[in-house]
Amino acid sequence: MKQDKAGTWTISELAKASKVSSRTLRHYGHLGLLEPAHTGSNGYRYYGQPELLRLQRILLLRELGLGLETIGEVLDGQADPAEALAVHRDWLLAERDRLDRMSRTVDATIAALRQGETMTAENIFKDFDNNPYEAEARERWGDRAVDESKARHSAMTTAQKQAFMEEYAALNQDLAHCFDAALPADHPDVQAAVGRHYKWICASWTPNAESYVGLGQMYVDDPRFTANYDKVRVGLAPYLLEGIKVYAAQKLS
Repeated sequence: MKQDKAGTWTISELAKASKVSSRTLRHYGHLGLLEPAHTGSNGYRYYGQPELLRLQRILLLRELGLGLETIGEVLDGQADPAEALAVHRDWLLAERDRLDRMSRTVDATIAALRQGETMTAENIFKDFDNNPYEAEARERWGDRAVDESKARHSAMTTAQKQAFMEEYAALNQDLAHCFDAALPADHPDVQAAVGRHYKWICASWTPNAESYVGLGQMYVDDPRFTANYDKVRVGLAPYLLEGIKVYAAQKLS
């Protein structure tokens, strides 16, 4: 890709180098994802090094499975491009290792079949990372919600993941204070705490009213989640559910 004297590239040059169509690049610009460095008097769009690096990050996040709206949120939250790319690189390396392991298991299966050997169940499914929690989530919320959640977490820096967990602990304390004071579900303090919980959930995926209430119900129905909330206060899960019902009806419907 040839760089002009001003250190910029035309949209057609960028499209050729990145294999992203000019139409898609214009669409990214319309969404505010990838603005040109400047627009010439002839109406041509020109892109500089920062825009090229931003496009690289957009493409990496697309590989993670993020939607364009979410990509914008992630990019806006990543102030250091080098740190953000380091996170993406780690994900790529981990994904490569996972696929390598699966490939070795498939090779072993092919060899066993050709030699007429019988493999144990353990060896057949070796290196297949089947997460029972993920399977349940996909059944309950659908593939799109789970894929979005996984992608958002994969795109988080170490600092962002730490902040995410610290926020979880802090909002649970807010709920605990409301619980201790026996505040009703529609009390402003309870709804503020639930609103904080909803915002925390939205860092992973964005539930509507029905799915948010369903999430609260899962906290009550699933003993694994109930046990986690009981560590904060026994009975906190059903207390949160009642607050979620009010919040969903007032804010999400």
